Amino acid sequence: MDENQRRAYWRRNLRLMAVLLTIWAAVSFGAGIWFVKPLNNIVILDFPLGFWFAQQGSILTFLALIAVYVWRMDRLDKEFGVDELEEEGVHHP
Repeated sequence: MDENQRRAYWRRNLRLMAVLLTIWAAVSFGAGIWFVKPLNNIVILDFPLGFWFAQQGSILTFLALIAVYVWRMDRLDKEFGVDELEEEGVHHP
């Protein structure tokens, strides 16, 4: 990979991380702190929705974002020819 490709790869990686971290921050702070009072008017299984987001929702969102990051980085690695399977000599179908 030449210098321009490395910069493009890193730029796209940083952009992906910035988007995913922004989503996580919006869910964590937005639903768990800023909008907790309106969300608490909605009750699911005897728990206010704002409480649920503060306790569980942001964690589950973070786990989902990790899965999205892994999936997108695998695609990016393949696009730039730096995926792990190619390095180990395993060829894609």
